[in-house]
Amino acid sequence: MLNYIWGGMILLSLIVSLFTGRIEETAAAAVTGASSAVEISLTLLGIMCLWGGLAKIGERAGLIDLLARLLHPLLRLLFPDLDKQSPARGKIILNITANLLGMGNAATPLGIDAIRELNRISPKPGSATNAMCMLVVLNTASIQLLPTTLLSLRQTFGSSAPAEIIIPIWLTSICALIAGITAAKLLERRYPL
Repeated sequence: MLNYIWGGMILLSLIVSLFTGRIEETAAAAVTGASSAVEISLTLLGIMCLWGGLAKIGERAGLIDLLARLLHPLLRLLFPDLDKQSPARGKIILNITANLLGMGNAATPLGIDAIRELNRISPKPGSATNAMCMLVVLNTASIQLLPTTLLSLRQTFGSSAPAEIIIPIWLTSICALIAGITAAKLLERRYPL
């Protein structure tokens, strides 16, 4: 579906630029946009590789187990059906940690791993469980203590004060997370899985 939307938008912009006599400007913008896309992709790829590698090192060094013990009370409230010894717990913690550090792009593959593990241990594989829904909420509306991806992008593109957005990000993240958790818990009670 999304491919049709993007294709339609591209086709519409080409038609409009053709009729308005701005096809050369559109072609130049397409080349510039492609160049910017490659630059942004390489920047994000570097960030993802760095934080993905650090997450693996932390996992092997036992840091994830330490974080699991520290976050156990919170995880017990958010994921009451999840066994304390479940391998999904460590993957969820990696995802939460990556999000706390503002590594949204690195958090995505970690979140996918956690969902796969939750699906593997689910009594109904292939169906969303309450734990999966809560993880999606936490991953989507996470609190970012240090939005490293956004800060590095702002610095890459020449922002004079890349860190000036941190406090607004904290406020919006907290509001979104509270709203998301509240909605997930209310829906969990109303529609038990």
